[in-house]
Amino acid sequence: MEPSATDQPSAADQPDPTIDAYRRRIRVVAASDGRIDGELADDLHHFRVVLHHDGSVVTDITGEGLRHPWESCPAAAGELRALVGAPLEERMGAAAKHANPKANCTHMFDLAALSMAQAWRSANRDPEARSTERRQYDVELPMQPDEDHCVRPRLWRDGDLLLEWQLQTLPGAGRTIIAPEPYASVPFARGFFPWTATALDPDAGEAAFVLRRACDIGMGRGMDLDDIPVANDLADLMLGVCYTMQPGVIETAHRRVGATRDYAARPDAIFDDT
Repeated sequence: MEPSATDQPSAADQPDPTIDAYRRRIRVVAASDGRIDGELADDLHHFRVVLHHDGSVVTDITGEGLRHPWESCPAAAGELRALVGAPLEERMGAAAKHANPKANCTHMFDLAALSMAQAWRSANRDPEARSTERRQYDVELPMQPDEDHCVRPRLWRDGDLLLEWQLQTLPGAGRTIIAPEPYASVPFARGFFPWTATALDPDAGEAAFVLRRACDIGMGRGMDLDDIPVANDLADLMLGVCYTMQPGVIETAHRRVGATRDYAARPDAIFDDT
């Protein structure tokens, strides 16, 4: 289902370059018949994925790391090959049926999953519809909470403000979406991603997935990863969560110093830096 119109934020709101915020942009474009170009960038990452399809299945896929926190990250592109032959489906979550997300780079895999959904739209919807050509998400996650320990992460799709959550972080209680419904009824730490695949229609579920993921990744804005020379130093927190953090990789995954950027005051420059 789509949230009701009364739950939607005003489309007049735009990203605010005056606040301290983590920003993320994702774009998937039907570049030509059978090709989808995907790109994702934020303070910590910049990746590209190119997917080819025949209207029914993925026929080829490649990934590229332009800017990334660990020297090992680009090698994760090889894991995307497991998606070759996977059928196109409307929901981005379908990609996880054909490849293990945790064996992949989280960001390249999400981009591949979004590209597969875009390929489905390109193949199955009205060719004159804008949604078959490109889709762009922009996320803003403020860093400074208000007096109620809340921040308001926002997500735009194709320039229109689609989601705005009231996200509260209390000591000992973790993070909770307290408004609006239906998101406030869903556990934030565990179960949110599966919920998007069953409780929301494919478009609404995709948007909620993108914003929820950004709320996690954006927490890294406050970390100085350049002070962490090897990923293994984070093993207690992150062992097994992605390609670089897998045993056999994490021990020798060295930091790529100088890869972090700050887009708080320049949201439209996010694809410019590599």
